[in-house]
Amino acid sequence: MIAVIDEGSFEAAADELHVSPSAVSQRIKALEQHLGQVMVRRTLPCVPTPAGEAILRMARQVVFVEDETLAELGHSRTGGLLRVAVNADSLATWFRPVLEEAARWDGVTLRLEVEDQAHSTQLLRRGDVLGAVTSDPSPVAGCRTESLGRMRYVPVAAPQLAGRFRTADGLDWARLPALRYNDKDDLQLDFLTRAGVTGTPPQPQVPGSEAFLAGVLAGLGWGLIPQVQLGTHLEEGRLVRLSGDVVDVPLHWQVWSIDSPRIEQLGDAIRRAAQALDL
Repeated sequence: MIAVIDEGSFEAAADELHVSPSAVSQRIKALEQHLGQVMVRRTLPCVPTPAGEAILRMARQVVFVEDETLAELGHSRTGGLLRVAVNADSLATWFRPVLEEAARWDGVTLRLEVEDQAHSTQLLRRGDVLGAVTSDPSPVAGCRTESLGRMRYVPVAAPQLAGRFRTADGLDWARLPALRYNDKDDLQLDFLTRAGVTGTPPQPQVPGSEAFLAGVLAGLGWGLIPQVQLGTHLEEGRLVRLSGDVVDVPLHWQVWSIDSPRIEQLGDAIRRAAQALDL
């Protein structure tokens, strides 16, 4: 089943496994008949059903434990692969010391998936990653969770942009362009909704944490920027604060609930990085 989902089709999975497509199909059908539920949606690419996600996660955990055991015997097949989901803002700021630590680990390969903190648990449900930095405190089945702190966001804009939309009554929030990271980014619009702003302003889009900050600095739109990422931009006048309000996004470390020295090593590094920045 892992091969079908990772490769995207029964035919590609058969090529990867060096068997016939019919053999792959028969194994999946046998699994579905045994469990009494459909495991794989036969789309292109193939995707797991909710029931299939649970089986897929379990299968990946079994493979991980097997590889870790083989590593102890000097026969690891994957070099200690650790797949982790992390949001772009964390990766651009407090998470970087984790990369420095991981670079010194023997026999470990760190592979990151960049995903919005509100959506990264979906990768955990499918077993695509073994851990995720997420804003969701509710643990995915088969996972444990712990608080890392919170990421504070400050509403800022380039002075020239803010000046164009300033009125006698204050900022014209309904017309002031609100920069967006991607289609999943509702941080700015949620901020406006809580402030009672009606209407939807223009929403330029710039993906990438550093690029998003560059877009705000250039005056493409206002944005909520992590406080730890602002540096001296406010003090030196490159940005102005638009409101005294802030947005605090809680961050949690969700990870598979299995006994693994490598997972514990990774978790320790993540805790140290979060504590060092006093999230």
